[in-house]
Amino acid sequence: MATAHIAAEPGAFAKTVLMPGDPLRAKFIAETFLEHPILVNNVRGIQGYTGAYHGVPVSVMASGMGIPSIGIYSYELYRFFDVENIIRIGSAGAISDQLELRDIVAGISAHTNSTFASQYHLPGSFAPTADFTLLSTATEAAKELGHPLKVGSLLSSDTFYDDDENALHQWAKMGTLAVEMEAAGLYLNAARLGKRALALVTISDKPFTGEATTPEERQTTFTQMMEIALQTAVKMHG
Repeated sequence: MATAHIAAEPGAFAKTVLMPGDPLRAKFIAETFLEHPILVNNVRGIQGYTGAYHGVPVSVMASGMGIPSIGIYSYELYRFFDVENIIRIGSAGAISDQLELRDIVAGISAHTNSTFASQYHLPGSFAPTADFTLLSTATEAAKELGHPLKVGSLLSSDTFYDDDENALHQWAKMGTLAVEMEAAGLYLNAARLGKRALALVTISDKPFTGEATTPEERQTTFTQMMEIALQTAVKMHG
């Protein structure tokens, strides 16, 4: 049924949804990779498509930026549209010196400075983590495709412009690989609703050195990450 943010019919979404932040990236993925893609949602310009990849139903829909935004869209997909797997495919900034531009990282966990988990009234700190089945399937898919994939922790930050200039250095000291803005919220929703989630990110910039890709490159050239996610969707269907 339609929700406040997704105007789609029951069954409009496949069991696995790829979720980039940028609506234009969702459009690019649908038009480039999916067979017979159909636009199933465009509320607020958050484009959602369903088609097939190697004959397997797959959907792709944007999440917007930040935990509040992906929190809304992933919750509605999980809760009201019977989606089982959401794979975030986004960009991230490298805070580990082991990473270079365009490296692909799978987030085994997502640290965060967000208070999103406070709604659950847990008697402690919850550690948002990826689903092991999705993560292991993605690592297998990456190996088969010959696409190098690094696995480690991400930081999901609510502050793109952080007043503490040393914050990222502190997270890097703890072995965090990269910073982005959505994975923790997605992982928390999946945990609460008994669903599966995984964040795959491509390094788009290096905050400590100033190296960066362009918006156009982020929209259309992170294809290896997209192929890993699509192949993971196929494997999860089987």
